Amino acid sequence: MQVPSHMYIDGRWVDSGDSATLEVLNPANQEVLALIPKASREDARRAIDAAFEAKERASKLAAHERSKILLKVASLLEQNSREMAVLIARNVGKPLVDAEVETARAVLTLTFAGEEAKRIYGQTIPLDAHPIPAGNENRLGFTIREPVGVVGAISPFNFPLNLLMHKVAPAIAAGNTVVAKPPSDGPLPGLMAAKLFEEAGLPNGFLNVVVGPGEVVGDEIVTSDKVNAISFTGESETGRQISEKAARTNKKVILELGGHNPMIVLDDADVGAAVSSAVASTFGYSGQVCTATRRIILSEGVRGKFLTHFEESVNKLRVGNPLERTTNVGPIINRRGLEKIERLVEDATARGAVAKTGGARLVSGEYSRGNFYAPTVLDKVDKGMEIASKEIFGPVAAIMKVTREEDFADAANSTVYGLQASIFTSNLARGIKLARKVKAGAVLINDRTNLRWDNAPFGGVKMSGMGREGVSFAVTELTDLKFIVANL
Repeated sequence: MQVPSHMYIDGRWVDSGDSATLEVLNPANQEVLALIPKASREDARRAIDAAFEAKERASKLAAHERSKILLKVASLLEQNSREMAVLIARNVGKPLVDAEVETARAVLTLTFAGEEAKRIYGQTIPLDAHPIPAGNENRLGFTIREPVGVVGAISPFNFPLNLLMHKVAPAIAAGNTVVAKPPSDGPLPGLMAAKLFEEAGLPNGFLNVVVGPGEVVGDEIVTSDKVNAISFTGESETGRQISEKAARTNKKVILELGGHNPMIVLDDADVGAAVSSAVASTFGYSGQVCTATRRIILSEGVRGKFLTHFEESVNKLRVGNPLERTTNVGPIINRRGLEKIERLVEDATARGAVAKTGGARLVSGEYSRGNFYAPTVLDKVDKGMEIASKEIFGPVAAIMKVTREEDFADAANSTVYGLQASIFTSNLARGIKLARKVKAGAVLINDRTNLRWDNAPFGGVKMSGMGREGVSFAVTELTDLKFIVANL
């Protein structure tokens, strides 16, 4: 399937109004993958206008028709899954095995949305239970859920397909129209997905896709009074700015933001299981995942054994070409991200942290043209170091120590983030008690921080976001509750 090289507005593939273009690069070797239109503010307005004009038609499209379209998109994606996975691997440097998993998950997300379109329920309210005013026995009260209207969907590079589908698919299921802005660093999977929606028969204007700078295209989507809700995944500071701007037009906002996720390993834990989980959740997709483990908080009783096995496992990771199946860790998305990793690691080592593995950019041989950083284990990290509180978005594990039982929750809660956390212990009651003290959107006991189920609620607290994704939960967020009373 040929990847589109234009924007998608009102059912047509178009260039930008000012003919500006954007180079799409492969972060593994800086190869130019495509030259696509770079949307201007005016282009964003065209997309918003198309969605606004179509929203009445979208709200009247029968649920079974919306379901049929979403399930058709899921089927088309499954048929083209190999091409999509390779595209993800090339566009954002995700190892092919992981890109295949993302594609399969996107099929599930679309399927869940297709099913959910047919079960958007209201409820009956027993007004005769209320004595005032008189005559309530003759009143019928019930609720319905109605589409909010136009949804702005702004998605990140790290899951360029599935996170976009987590915004687009529930919005369509609920009867909304969408203006989507895929990431400039990874726009091709989103454009290919738009092509699948077109092939599935989604009416013109229901989905519009524009790619361009966040401060231009994203800002227009967020501030437009024709957009009724924003679903955003990205950095916490950007999310804060979006929240402030969206409030001016009283938009609904779903924010899935950053995380500084702790893994707590108690003294009675299965160390082997904890090590395996720590490797997978810290270094999967080079740590460029909001749910990645950032801090590993060790009990003194397991510290030595854990570190020995952890270092051995990290040293076995294969860094390289994301298209090779033996690759575990691919490139960082861009130079800016690479420089941030270098700065935070250098700050930590200057303050006393010890790099047990890695600790530097990879620049020779096959790594010379790409954005590669060695998988790094930093021991002796303390809360005074920037890396203990700032999201690094790279393949770096920060090892911290806690000696008193009552201090584990405080250590886990010591950042402004609250996305996910994990606790390893052989005592389930002990784990649940500690989980209730940890401030996070999800706590996983004896499992990885970077797990997510596409039909389950997902979101954070504090500076990790507001609202919840997960298909049925997103449908609720992207509908308005209306209460109707009939006096019979």
